[in-house]
Amino acid sequence: MKTILIKFQIALMLLISAILIVSCDSAMEDGLVTDVSVNVSSFKVNGVSGDIDNKNDKITVTLPYGTSVTTLSPAIEIPQGSVISPASGIVQNFSQPVKYRVKNGNIYKDYQVTVQAQIPIISFKINGLSATINHSSKSISLVMPEGTNLTALQPVIEMANGVSINPASGTAINFSSPVQFTVSNSNLTEIYTAKVTTPVSGPTVAFLGTASTRTGLTNPDEIAASDWLFGKYSGAVYVSLADVASGTANLTGINVIWWHFDSATALPNDALNANVTSKIKTYLNAGGNILLTGFASQYVDALGIVPSGKGPNNVFGDFPPNGFIDANNDWGISFKGHETHPVFDGLQTYEPGKANLLQKGTFRLNHTAWWFLPDWGGYGNGAGWRTQTGGNNLASEAWDDNLDGRVGIAEFPGGTANKKCIIISMGAYDWYNETSNGNPSQPNGFLDNIKKLTDNSLNYLATN
Repeated sequence: MKTILIKFQIALMLLISAILIVSCDSAMEDGLVTDVSVNVSSFKVNGVSGDIDNKNDKITVTLPYGTSVTTLSPAIEIPQGSVISPASGIVQNFSQPVKYRVKNGNIYKDYQVTVQAQIPIISFKINGLSATINHSSKSISLVMPEGTNLTALQPVIEMANGVSINPASGTAINFSSPVQFTVSNSNLTEIYTAKVTTPVSGPTVAFLGTASTRTGLTNPDEIAASDWLFGKYSGAVYVSLADVASGTANLTGINVIWWHFDSATALPNDALNANVTSKIKTYLNAGGNILLTGFASQYVDALGIVPSGKGPNNVFGDFPPNGFIDANNDWGISFKGHETHPVFDGLQTYEPGKANLLQKGTFRLNHTAWWFLPDWGGYGNGAGWRTQTGGNNLASEAWDDNLDGRVGIAEFPGGTANKKCIIISMGAYDWYNETSNGNPSQPNGFLDNIKKLTDNSLNYLATN
């Protein structure tokens, strides 16, 4: 009987402990039987009410264009008996999201609060085509169809409430050269520069894809990359893996094949089909060239561009699951020692041999297929990698000035005399502005560097 009583007491203590742990550690009300609330009922900044998402524990406040977000004191209402930290009225710097914790007894909830100024230009369209607006660099860019007369175009511009633009929406404008637009409200005046162009002649580039047609592509990053290519080069064509396999695709006259694959870490079986690899090898052996970006960088192994088994050894992405936002760090490259290489010509750099590709605060999936040198594969360093692969490592992560840690951009064979292949395989090479919880993240202010890097690579490969 005594043993049974002791066992009952132990079980009761464990049950009580479990209840206390759940009560103390839970950051959500959902599923708890409680008569207290930790939901913020109102969050205002400068009299503007925030959008409170209690399901995802996020609060977003959008203030008028031009408002500084570095010294703001929100007015917060919470349930009776609760406390919030930081407290209502405390001055905060909202240049990055701020965490607020609401606590009531043993129950608490953490909110991520984002306060942002409204973007001034909502959309900029010409003949129904939408321009890319970069509010960080204050730039507007649009590629019109080949043959468009740029001398008298009328942009249709949608502005935020209370914001004006000059020249005004609907004005006939000569876009033969960049045009400056003055954006202003009562608090701020800024200059945006708009560049409207038509496709330029250039190398004949075949964009390789898994879909039967370009309109059948479903991956947003692949779509964004192909849209840029077809908007820029009048000689761009789409080639499917199936058409290569069947021989329907005629690769004669193609200067460069570009395969940008972002859909999965493993290459699709269609690409590894011997009918495909043999035809692409024949194309390369006849003087053709190939640009492999994203997960497609692994294709160097199947194509025999590197010795067997010497392809990228560090392939990953979507970490944490479904991606993330790095609010503190820009992601970029170091190409120290290769500053004069044509692939890096014209990049916007922040110091010699270093350029950013992905801006902090931009949502990212970190799709990476590069070589990790120090510990894996027996390479040791950049020199060991060059010896074993026959390639020339051109760039690594921004911290890696000696290019001995990672191989993120490379050419094969090594050197410029016999160009065949360039790979760009780092997670910062991200074409599409992903969404977080259904909302677009801020635009990538360094997207022009990705475009320039790609443009340079295509032209470099095509110029034999």
